[in-house]
Amino acid sequence: MAASKIQALWNHPAGPKTIHFWAPTFKWGISIANVADFSKPPEKISYPQQVAVTCTGLIWSRYSTVITPKNWNLFSVNVVMAGTGIYQLARKTRHDHFSEVQEVPAKE
Repeated sequence: MAASKIQALWNHPAGPKTIHFWAPTFKWGISIANVADFSKPPEKISYPQQVAVTCTGLIWSRYSTVITPKNWNLFSVNVVMAGTGIYQLARKTRHDHFSEVQEVPAKE
């Protein structure tokens, strides 16, 4: 039974013999890097970068549901990309607009 599932994956139109498998697989590196940046201070987060990550994730998630054959690897990586981008944007926005600014008294 396991052999037939492996063979079905191998021969799938979006299987490991095609670019349709490898492109989203390597795209997981962007999502993993974004998760690693969760420990980065919010002031070092880039709005343009995170907007690009979020929009890419949203657009390609939608696209992956309308293409034939369905590419669930493409769908899942882009959902994670959109999610991590939204989280990073929320961290940056919260830091820039909603955090208390600590005034340091100037020495005279």
